Amino acid sequence: MPVNLDKPHLWKTDVATSVDMYNRWFIDFAPAAFRDTRVRTTRSVQEALRATAYLTNVQPALLRQSPEILPTLRMSMCPPLAVDRLIGLSGASPNLVKCMEKEQRLPVRMSSARADHELGKIATVIESLADPDIFVWLNRAAPATKAETHRAATIIADRLCGAVTNPIIRNAQEQRQLAVIQAYLEQHGYKWLPPGDGARFDIMSPGTFSFRMNVPITQTTGTRSINIPVDVVIMPKTAKHGDLPLFFEAKSAGDFTNTNKRRKEEAVKMAQLRHTYGPDVRFNLFLCGYFDSGYLGYEAAEGIDWVWEHRIDDLALFGI
Repeated sequence: MPVNLDKPHLWKTDVATSVDMYNRWFIDFAPAAFRDTRVRTTRSVQEALRATAYLTNVQPALLRQSPEILPTLRMSMCPPLAVDRLIGLSGASPNLVKCMEKEQRLPVRMSSARADHELGKIATVIESLADPDIFVWLNRAAPATKAETHRAATIIADRLCGAVTNPIIRNAQEQRQLAVIQAYLEQHGYKWLPPGDGARFDIMSPGTFSFRMNVPITQTTGTRSINIPVDVVIMPKTAKHGDLPLFFEAKSAGDFTNTNKRRKEEAVKMAQLRHTYGPDVRFNLFLCGYFDSGYLGYEAAEGIDWVWEHRIDDLALFGI
């Protein structure tokens, strides 16, 4: 039986309440989440600076040993360089640069000699474009002071965090949402199945739940099976042998634009689950933030229901 998807007369009020709830959380907690990430990133930048002798000795051997420092080095440029701009300026292999950025490694099939040649191109650009207003010691004889290197690391960390502000905030909000769901379920007698204990969605006992569980699906375009992650998987206490669990995605958003850009993601996941397990799949959303009537109407048309975080007791209406 539908819980919220068939009640459009409630949507406007729920949207306003959810927006207020998200904004209160953002003001109270988002700055702390960003600061914590910036502190960790500053430490990482300081290590990268030490490894490069404070940008005075960027060598291919270092980049080969520590490919994960490339984003830090890109943000050390004047101006900071995007991945594609670094590739264009250096003439380095796009595959090499993107492997270093995304997978923090070198291409497995690239020979050491070829890698060193390509890394040398990157090192040349880094040393020639290092920001002299940040790394003030580069054009003088005196070495960098502790205060100067800390200041430089903080600036680069701000640049790195600024480039990923939305993911930082989104991850912090998702962690909070999962904690809220866990508290609710445990208060109602459910047992959490921690990751790594071998739990699978199709053999869960009634009255259990798990987070970020992989669910195998058969792609609609063929017979190939792949895993898709589901944020929350709950097997109701009343479930019978052979019943599918409830699937929930924890969704938060700080503006209306991004939610309407991303609304097809849930519809695709629902279609994949139904294609594999049939029409009885129950795939729902746990919402907090900027989800307007356009978004809700789109999801409702796909048969996707939802629970607002500010009305978490609606979980009971799903048979939980």
